[in-house]
Amino acid sequence: MSDLLDLKDKVVIVTGGTMGAGKGIAERFLEMGAHVTVCARNAPAEPIAVDGREAVFVEANVRKPEDIDRVIDDVVQRHGRLDVLVNNAGGSPPADAATASPRFSASIIDLNLTAPLNFAQKANAIMQKQDAGGCIINIGSVSGVRPSPETAVYGAAKAGLMNLTTSLAVEWAPKVRVNTMAVGPILTEKADVHFGDGNIREAVERTVPMGRMATPRDVADVCLFLASPLASYVTGANVLLHGGGEWPAFLRASKGEDA
Repeated sequence: MSDLLDLKDKVVIVTGGTMGAGKGIAERFLEMGAHVTVCARNAPAEPIAVDGREAVFVEANVRKPEDIDRVIDDVVQRHGRLDVLVNNAGGSPPADAATASPRFSASIIDLNLTAPLNFAQKANAIMQKQDAGGCIINIGSVSGVRPSPETAVYGAAKAGLMNLTTSLAVEWAPKVRVNTMAVGPILTEKADVHFGDGNIREAVERTVPMGRMATPRDVADVCLFLASPLASYVTGANVLLHGGGEWPAFLRASKGEDA
């Protein structure tokens, strides 16, 4: 079984891989022996390394196609191939849907939907030429499968990413597998910005059946599975990684509890 999860010498790109879940994903692939390149607009505060093995950083804004080309070219020049792309870069600040500007909305869609498509297209062009093909993992969100108040455009973009994944999986099979993960709240270094801290965060975690938010390693472990031979027949899937979802508000209300 351990051999099936052995990703030694696999070549991996993780977008937005310098912090949060992206950093956790990069570290987990390094731990499993992969060659990892991370890209982001800003360099990490310190090198991303595990057991003396370090990820390569390439500065890039994934909204810019020319930056995507530069990341892909750098990886291919270094290693001669690309085995796994993890489209992790994304996100959105809160915004009132009634007043959000067209420019803001276009920017959020560009980051969370168009950029992953552009990166996937470039990766697919390399992977289709390889005997072993490749694997693309799109990091989505539960915001794409449920209402997303205050981040409506983000939720719509993530819903689009899930649908896009199913189409790419059909078009690019059998050489390239494409899957999505719909991830719930993640406990990262910036979790307090979105979910509060102390008692507030504990209250948020109580809404999750598993009683806690996901960790970056939880996300990374599912990425390892999807990239491994264990998932060789898994494509076009949307893996729900949300700890069971959320307790329905009506159940708490019916018991006289706060929703």
